[in-house]
Amino acid sequence: MAIVILVLALGFEGAALRTAARHARPARGARTWTQFIFESRSPELPVLLMEDSAALLGLVFALTGILLTLVTGEPVFDGIGTLMIGLLLLCIAVVLAREMRSLLIGEAASPELQRSIEAEFEGTPGVRRVIHTLTQHLGPDEVLIAAKLEFEPQLTMSQLVDAINESERRVRVVAPNARIYVEPDVGPPESVVDAAPQ
Repeated sequence: MAIVILVLALGFEGAALRTAARHARPARGARTWTQFIFESRSPELPVLLMEDSAALLGLVFALTGILLTLVTGEPVFDGIGTLMIGLLLLCIAVVLAREMRSLLIGEAASPELQRSIEAEFEGTPGVRRVIHTLTQHLGPDEVLIAAKLEFEPQLTMSQLVDAINESERRVRVVAPNARIYVEPDVGPPESVVDAAPQ
């Protein structure tokens, strides 16, 4: 009876894992499953994948322990299977706690998104260079972006405002739900730069 129940449970959990993987595949892209779980800024799918995977592996441990007990007549194998399930649950709990903590305290945008954000800032007319940017996820798709940009020193106040607005518009192409704060800066005058010792 125990073997029949575990085999049925394996089938149900396998179907659940297959469904979760199918829904997660578009968001995963070219990343491996491990990279997707650790890099995803949306916790729902990684949690489902880990839960279903742990349940499937736990059922394999339980079934193996029971089969070995029946074959050998040694109940110690059933206990070892139970111990393996406990260790598996502990590992899953540690990983989930680590990932949820990083999302709760605010995780930076992915390196790919940060590079795209900086490229859009740098491509804005009137922007000389990006001094630095800071990003923080406020939600799965909402990002807070704080940027310090060096603008051309000859810009008038009106032109500076237009350049800032244009930089924000360009960044929202790659981060549509971003909250953007730009701090303008200028470098030293050209004459000072030219006269600086090499």
